Amino acid sequence: MRIAIFGVGAMGCLFGSRLPPHVDVTLIGHWSEQLVRLQHHPLRIITSQGQEHQVDLKVKNYTQAVDEFSSQTVDVALILVKSSQTAQAAEGAAQILQPGGLAITLQNGLGNLEVIAGRVGVERAALGTTTVGAAIDGPGVLREGGMGVTHLATRPDIAMQIQAVAMMFEQGGLHTEIIEDLDPLIWGKLAINAAINPLTALLRVPNGMLLESGYARGLMGDAAREVAAVAAAKDIALPFPDPAARAEEVARLTALNRSSMLQDVLRGAPTEIDAICGAVIGEGRQLGVPAPVNAVLHRLIKALEAIGNEA
Repeated sequence: MRIAIFGVGAMGCLFGSRLPPHVDVTLIGHWSEQLVRLQHHPLRIITSQGQEHQVDLKVKNYTQAVDEFSSQTVDVALILVKSSQTAQAAEGAAQILQPGGLAITLQNGLGNLEVIAGRVGVERAALGTTTVGAAIDGPGVLREGGMGVTHLATRPDIAMQIQAVAMMFEQGGLHTEIIEDLDPLIWGKLAINAAINPLTALLRVPNGMLLESGYARGLMGDAAREVAAVAAAKDIALPFPDPAARAEEVARLTALNRSSMLQDVLRGAPTEIDAICGAVIGEGRQLGVPAPVNAVLHRLIKALEAIGNEA
């Protein structure tokens, strides 16, 4: 199986380093410092237990990869870029995917699948979600977080391909489950992301520090409950009864983790706030469900981005 992973950040490196050795994997991205480092040195991996090991990865910059890959030679394109880069990654996937290939998104937020399907075709687009965690401690250094579960959505026309990808992930130690309806899990993850990510980015603290402040815990709970309310208006039930309690539980379980949004802010990169809180606001507006806390968090992160993260 030939795999292209779009994204050379934490999640791209995590999945790329975990795929079994008999799979031909190429990571594709734009981050020049990371690309140069990985082209000349193995990826240094620090596990959640503090152990270290190294893995050689094959990486290419986006233009080089799209130019060099033979047309329609990739079986699977795994999309692990930030949501702002989804369209470009999908364009690249459309050029290198086999006619019967599959582009799979495991990204945060809403709307990525639709963007990908618009480029590669609905029949070659697939949805997934993951709760595995990782962070980049500088170019070439990956720090693994919690090893959660990866879920892949199936349907009759892609069932065999999804099964093959799930088996590949399992062989790499990534626990994977296949289900038909991912909406509850997608919206459940959205509630957690909306509750934790913006606040950690604004306060510049790891997840667990949010629990040290009653003010932060109140905002977390309000943001999560707003997501649940919008989901309920779409007839989607979250996979847990109390979104506020679940957000606090996740923050506790991942206490030392730096959220992906905090990582983006610390390196001055665009965040995924539009696909998280922005998506909640947009969906709520269409359904007549207000989301004022998500709206404030969205505006604050956008303001932080606009001033160059100099706060």
